[in-house]
Amino acid sequence: MKLIKLAAAVLNQTPLDWRGNHARIAAAISEARKRGASVVCLPELCITGYGCEDAFHSPAVHRKAWQQLKSLLPLTKGMVVTLGLPVMHQKGIFNFACLVVDGRIAGFTGKRFLAGDGIHYEPRWFKAWPEGVQSEIEEEDGTRYPCGDLYFEVGGVKLGFEICEDAWVANRPGIGLALKGVDIILNSSASHFAFGKNEIRKRFVLEGSRAYSASYVYANLLGNESGRAIFDGEAMIATRGHLCASSERFSYDEWQIVTAQVDVEATRMNQARTASYHPNLAAEDHELVKIDFKWPQLEPEQTEAKMPAWEHSADLKEEEFSRAVPLALFDYMRKSRSLGFVVSLSGGADSAAVSVLVRLMTEFALNELGAEKLRAKLAHVPGLATAATPEEFTAALLTTAYQASANSGKVTRAAAKTIAAAVGARHKEFNIAKQISAYTQMVEAGLGRALTWQTDDIALQNIQARVRSPGIWMMANVLGALLLATSNRSEAAVGYATMDGDTSGGLSPIAGIDKAWLREWLRWMEAKGPQGLHPFPALKAINVQAPTAELRPQENHQTDEADLMPYSLLDAIERATIRDKHAPLEVWQLMCLQFPQYEKRQLGAWVERFFTLWCRNQWKRERFAPSFHLDDENLDPKTWCRFPILSGGYVLELEELRAAAGM
Repeated sequence: MKLIKLAAAVLNQTPLDWRGNHARIAAAISEARKRGASVVCLPELCITGYGCEDAFHSPAVHRKAWQQLKSLLPLTKGMVVTLGLPVMHQKGIFNFACLVVDGRIAGFTGKRFLAGDGIHYEPRWFKAWPEGVQSEIEEEDGTRYPCGDLYFEVGGVKLGFEICEDAWVANRPGIGLALKGVDIILNSSASHFAFGKNEIRKRFVLEGSRAYSASYVYANLLGNESGRAIFDGEAMIATRGHLCASSERFSYDEWQIVTAQVDVEATRMNQARTASYHPNLAAEDHELVKIDFKWPQLEPEQTEAKMPAWEHSADLKEEEFSRAVPLALFDYMRKSRSLGFVVSLSGGADSAAVSVLVRLMTEFALNELGAEKLRAKLAHVPGLATAATPEEFTAALLTTAYQASANSGKVTRAAAKTIAAAVGARHKEFNIAKQISAYTQMVEAGLGRALTWQTDDIALQNIQARVRSPGIWMMANVLGALLLATSNRSEAAVGYATMDGDTSGGLSPIAGIDKAWLREWLRWMEAKGPQGLHPFPALKAINVQAPTAELRPQENHQTDEADLMPYSLLDAIERATIRDKHAPLEVWQLMCLQFPQYEKRQLGAWVERFFTLWCRNQWKRERFAPSFHLDDENLDPKTWCRFPILSGGYVLELEELRAAAGM
């Protein structure tokens, strides 16, 4: 047997946080050493952080990254470690994985396939390294290192790389590495979270280890690294199609390590038994870099991956949402040095969901870290010195306020108070009726006429939402806290939100979630809740209500769906239009199949309303506060869904729709 202990490390890095990133890398290497690992795989671009954006174009960033790389070398004595960084080479910037062996740089492997879709813009900063090409990097003192399309033979054991996107393409580098007899494939990744995505990762890790008869090490980033993308901190080690080790996702710690022992001779013999395998027997191999290294002698040990029960839950999407967003909120708060959160709690579904997510944050963090460690991580927040329970942490970190106008009802006021008490927030009540009246009278005087609901409906609704903004912003400023906006994706699609009103905030945590599913999640939270925690029965006060903006007089019985259309239909139209890029007529045809309970003419009217409102309100989406990426249906124009602010508005296409629908 040829036994080697492998380690995969996940890190909660921050772009350009040189000291912090260095400390977390050093801690992970040290822990891997304590556990007896010889090979340590770290995430992609771990030295700089993945989300540096246009800072990758700064020569100073490249100089500092190189200095950090050199300072980490002494920590790798007796080990084989991957370190990711950007490198300028021949006037191009490349995303490199540096293999360090026993304190020395062995070489740099370049990422061959760049992620340039969805939230990723890697081709803006990096060049893809071409297959089969090698070169050299030269330091100022003349020291030269091999770089390019490389793999390595370290003490007789062959190691190669697939860097994140490399493993997601059909022509993945692992195919060629298998023909060259590579024993261990290292995947340094920065793969953002999306619902159910970890199952895809697991498939390519397991299949890579099986098809290539190799051991496969996968290491991802953890947490909210740079603001929008969430990384779940998944780490996996597999050999011959068997998962040996995996991390617990969504950790609140700074880093995590998983280790597993593999038998290199067993994977080699497995490949030798495969009749269809024909190795590459070329006499010269310019891609191979050989390094002397003495592997330690190990006693056999058994390793088995253990997955938490919630990973196998039938409610996986609900479980992931309940973990991903709270972790993202936690990291956003501490990395922005905010002293907590403020929410304008309306007594409706959206603001209730945001408040519950903050409470989940405190519970998950406290359960994992314990009170002392949690206080240390939030040392910048005053008032936590004696906090020990979820209620005490939440009270220190979350302030809510119900802002009543003349059109507010007793039901929403009571619901807001109930939810605030259930999550443990400090709750306030403001009455904004006088401010609304003052603005209305001022504009009436300027126009020389009275404003009425018959002639000025939208303006009279909007002023109520906008008057809620200054006071809640002031509360956030006084507290040094982060104001959370409460708009959802369905509202963003059709602009059913008041700019500088309910869109006010520095962060919009649920803007990536559609309203219909969010209401399902709230019902799930009322009855069930995440495994390991508890339900929130108080949410019944929210779930029994029909969603309403509550901006028209009470006798109008205003509801969101009466203003727009049924939310389930709106979300289906949005997916068909924005995700699947269908034209209005095609969307109507699909809706007729999916929603036969509605008349075809009515469906046509709703489809037309969606397209009209979508085009009219792109400017609003451009101004929304940053949101978290949760799936491939995001509407954020800065990271996922680009659309012109000014457009033709589908005039011809909607004429075709009206003709077909008999409108």
